[in-house]
Amino acid sequence: MTPLELARDRLLSQASTFDRGVAADESGHLRRLREEGRSHFAALGFPTTRLEEWRYTNVGPIAATDFRLAGQEHPPISREVVEEISFPVFACSLFVFVNGYFKPELSASRILSGELRVDSLARLRSEDPAFLEPHLGRYADQKLHAFAALNTAFLDDGAVVTIPRGARLENPVHLVFISNGETTTLSQPRVLVVAEENSRAVVIQDHVSVGEGVRFTNSVSEVVTRANADLDLVILQRENDLTHHVSNLASRQERDSRFRSHTVTLGGSLVRNDLGVLLADEGAECTLNGVFLGRGSQLIDNHTVVDHAMPHGSSRELYKGILCGKSKGVFRGRIIVRPDAQKTDAEQSNPNLLVADGAEINTKPQLEIYANDVKCSHGSAIGRLDADALFYMRSRGIDEKRARLVLTRGFAVEILEQLPAPALRDATLELLEERLRDAGVGS
Repeated sequence: MTPLELARDRLLSQASTFDRGVAADESGHLRRLREEGRSHFAALGFPTTRLEEWRYTNVGPIAATDFRLAGQEHPPISREVVEEISFPVFACSLFVFVNGYFKPELSASRILSGELRVDSLARLRSEDPAFLEPHLGRYADQKLHAFAALNTAFLDDGAVVTIPRGARLENPVHLVFISNGETTTLSQPRVLVVAEENSRAVVIQDHVSVGEGVRFTNSVSEVVTRANADLDLVILQRENDLTHHVSNLASRQERDSRFRSHTVTLGGSLVRNDLGVLLADEGAECTLNGVFLGRGSQLIDNHTVVDHAMPHGSSRELYKGILCGKSKGVFRGRIIVRPDAQKTDAEQSNPNLLVADGAEINTKPQLEIYANDVKCSHGSAIGRLDADALFYMRSRGIDEKRARLVLTRGFAVEILEQLPAPALRDATLELLEERLRDAGVGS
């Protein structure tokens, strides 16, 4: 057997043991989901570079490590530590998960108001499984994504966010997923967000680490925006530089809904972000914004799919990469316009900045158009800092290191300024600048 096959079987054995420990009276739907997850992961196994979708991303470092599923037991975390690593402005709407498990004692509240329901998947799984059945496991494609199947095989706890019909939330909902514990810990966060008709909300999914060590975070998020709903989802990944992070976001939009995703990747060793959006009804609009910073020998891979299935939909996608040191970036953006999706308006762009000679980026924007009355465009660019801009700044008395930092930071500002909360924008820009300095830009 190959090392990837051995690693697959090792995790399948853990999944079978885990499944036997789940309460026997659990709903049939959830048992079936875990069984399907095991079955699909067994069939797919770890992806290899022979697959076009994984051509530039070798998951060997994940498979080579004997990761063990994180349980609810972990080194203690104080509320002070949580407040230190989270953004203070969201303290009143802070929901904390450690290694994927909800920790009410570290959270600000369980339910903010009658306009919002934030709950633990584990509690709903045992007390109200019918609440989960219409959506949980319905959108993330386990037959296509091996890591989504792996997450589902260990389905246990996570965040379930419901914005009721007509609710207009003024404050963001801040979900903090903390990776904690010994090295070689595997955590599998799960998020389900349902924005009902005519609702409006901002949800922030924040991945952080406490302590050092090699860890593996395998995250799955499923999002539904009902008719005329308006939702911003921010996924911020700022774990330590030894963490492997794989995420899969699957979104379904209904008539006249508006969905904006903001993916900010600032940490990790090997990072893979898969994002799929289905515009399943007329008039749906989506915006996909992303920025990723590669440092050292990091590998950051972003794969997106925007599927226009119905007429009069629009999508805007802008992903920016900053690659320092010997880091590698990957972007593959795919827009599909189905035969029935007339009057589609879609744009996609992927500009990338190589800060160091040893950095590289592989980019592949794609359009697949099967309708004849559409307006679509796509493109990518790879370059270095503008020499004229550097000369101008130095002629004004700014030293070269500072000038490089200002210009590199400015490259990312276009994305970060679109984050849906001023305090979040400020904190993320500060974090970006800090990590750029760590990478030797402006130090």
